[in-house]
Amino acid sequence: MPAEPKTKPTDASVEAFLDAVENPIRREDGKVIAKMLAEVSGEAPVLWGSSIVGYGSYRGPTGDWPIVGFSPRKANMVLYVLSGVAEEQDLLDRLGPHKTGKSCLYIGKFSNVDMDVLRKLAELSVSIMRHRYPAPTGR
Repeated sequence: MPAEPKTKPTDASVEAFLDAVENPIRREDGKVIAKMLAEVSGEAPVLWGSSIVGYGSYRGPTGDWPIVGFSPRKANMVLYVLSGVAEEQDLLDRLGPHKTGKSCLYIGKFSNVDMDVLRKLAELSVSIMRHRYPAPTGR
C-alpha cells in the first residue's frame, strides 16, 4: 500500500504566503493564478504543506490532494493542472512557452503565455478531476 502524502492542508494564510514570495514577478503571477483557480474551481485556496496553494481536494490512491493548485517556485511557476488527457495537447500547443511533467505545468512568466488558454486548461482539469473523483455523498 502506498504511503500517505507528506504534504497536507494547513491553516496557514495563503495571502501571507504569496506576499512573502521573494521574486516580485512570481509574487504577482501567484496572486493572478490564485484568483483564477478560485474562480475556476469555486473553492477557497488552502496552503498545502509549506509551498502549494491548492483548491478543493480528492482522495486518490496515495491519499488526499488538491483538485488543482500551484506553487510559485524560484525557477518557474508550477501549476498542478494536467490530467493526462488527449484534449490537453491542443491547449498546450496554443499556450506559449512552458514545460510539462506528470501532472505539472511549468511556466516562467505569465506575460509569455496565453492566459485564456491557461484558464481553459484549469477548467478542463477541474472538470476531469471532479468526474474521476466525485465527492462522497453525505459531505
